[in-house]
Amino acid sequence: MPDVEVYEALRFLSDNSGLAAQWLADIVEYLGDHDLADPRFLADLAVTLEGLKKPSGDLDGGLLAAALDMLEAEFRRLLADHSAPLPLAMQQLNTTSASTAAPSLIPAATVHKLSLILDRLIANGRQDRCLSVYADARGGVVSASLRALGLDYLRNPVDDAQALGPGVELWGRHLEFVVRCLLESERQLCNNVFGQRKDDASACFADVAAHAGILDFLSFGRAAADAKKDPIKLLRLLEVFDSLNKLRLDFNRLFGGKKACVEIQNQTRDLVKLLVDGAVEIFEELLVQVELQRHMPPPPDGGVPRLVSFVVEYCNRLLSEKYRPVLAQVLTIHRSWRKETFSDKMLVNAVLNIVKALEANFDVWSKAYDNVTLSYLFMMNTHWHFFKNLKATRLGELLGDAWLQEHEQFKDYYLTVFMRDSWGVVSPLLNREGLILFSKGRATAKDLVKQRLKTFNASFDEMFRKQSAWVIPEKDLREKTCGLVVQAIVPAYRSYMQNYGPLVEQDVSASKYVKYTVDGLEKMLSALFIPRPRRAGSFQIRHTNDKITSAMTGFYRSASTVK
Repeated sequence: MPDVEVYEALRFLSDNSGLAAQWLADIVEYLGDHDLADPRFLADLAVTLEGLKKPSGDLDGGLLAAALDMLEAEFRRLLADHSAPLPLAMQQLNTTSASTAAPSLIPAATVHKLSLILDRLIANGRQDRCLSVYADARGGVVSASLRALGLDYLRNPVDDAQALGPGVELWGRHLEFVVRCLLESERQLCNNVFGQRKDDASACFADVAAHAGILDFLSFGRAAADAKKDPIKLLRLLEVFDSLNKLRLDFNRLFGGKKACVEIQNQTRDLVKLLVDGAVEIFEELLVQVELQRHMPPPPDGGVPRLVSFVVEYCNRLLSEKYRPVLAQVLTIHRSWRKETFSDKMLVNAVLNIVKALEANFDVWSKAYDNVTLSYLFMMNTHWHFFKNLKATRLGELLGDAWLQEHEQFKDYYLTVFMRDSWGVVSPLLNREGLILFSKGRATAKDLVKQRLKTFNASFDEMFRKQSAWVIPEKDLREKTCGLVVQAIVPAYRSYMQNYGPLVEQDVSASKYVKYTVDGLEKMLSALFIPRPRRAGSFQIRHTNDKITSAMTGFYRSASTVK
């Protein structure tokens, strides 16, 4: 039987059967009201009529049920024939830029036919079966479309903010693709097929969204919020919040105000609150954490504390175009919940206070060294690192040129006192006082040269031994410092050996006094202060009771020092 004839036959049977049953019911009611028949007979007749009013009633000899079965089969077939997954090429395209809904692969004529069939089936009591068939078919399409994207990471998130980075970035792109491409397309299709049946459309769409794993996406976001607490977690929270915030209007349009989507609404709202609260908690604790690190021992080699490198880069990231507006929005939302205001200036000041607290740590750390010369090297390294890594950055601009130049001047000052108090006291040991080379004084001069070379060697060896364990991480500063050390020692040694070396070089015990050649000495000094691989570490999150709870794992793992 042609489709149109099926529709017409079904409409005739259902419409007229209902009228006939209602006409008979009116008669039964009339007989009862006027006591014209046995009440028991009328009661049995009323029960029978109620059965006839149902679509399963046998007024049509079973033809109505058969017609409905045919329509249901056609409904399934039409959905199956047009339920191919989204082509992989389109998935890849929309994963990088998911701004529009995927084009429907169901022709408009087929959508109209599905709508007509659905209308008849629901009108005849097959609502639940229709919704189930539709949700299974379209949900299968969505699931198949997503399978190629490799979403296993959603169900197995790691508990480490640093390791979560690539997953969060991928999560944001995939979520945008699912919401703006797949689900937007499915929402439009639901509306077109179900027409004015808004509740049915919402119920089906909620099932399709479940097939799309939207709750798995929200669970992954929650896993980021539940990750171990450290500064990098703040960046992850901001990234997740930013992805959700960009899709806020889409979420409201797709899921807002729909009873069938209440779980998605609740989980989304709870996740946003977790993200905001978690991000604000970490941000507000950063200043305290930097101050707590003030009492940790500095690097034993005089190098730049990893805390310094971390905070400089971290604060610059917080002020970057990627994170600053998101952090400002998060802080604004959090303050609004407490009926308070927040401005971008307050954010900038908070970051600057973190940097200035770090700067205040320098003097405390330097005083922790037993060797004052090593403390000079430490201050030289740290001030130069500060200047070099803040210059020409957003954070450096906010701190100002005068502030930066002060650190450059500190570097020059500590370099000067370092040279004065270390290598500056070695070369004067090669003095020429009392060295008279005429014949009667030659033996005395020879003994003086031996003694002064011996003293020089001992002092040089001790200085070189100590400073071989020290480092200058910045190559330019290291080369400059080594150049100054060479200039302080090598010319004086060369001149001394040219003038007085022959007095001892022919001696049988010459090797005891002439330990170094000029070239050898220069090579040794030029190779000083080169950093060696050292154990990873970073500064750690503490609570006010001094109990370390987790590492600030920006780029390194926890260690007992701030190195």
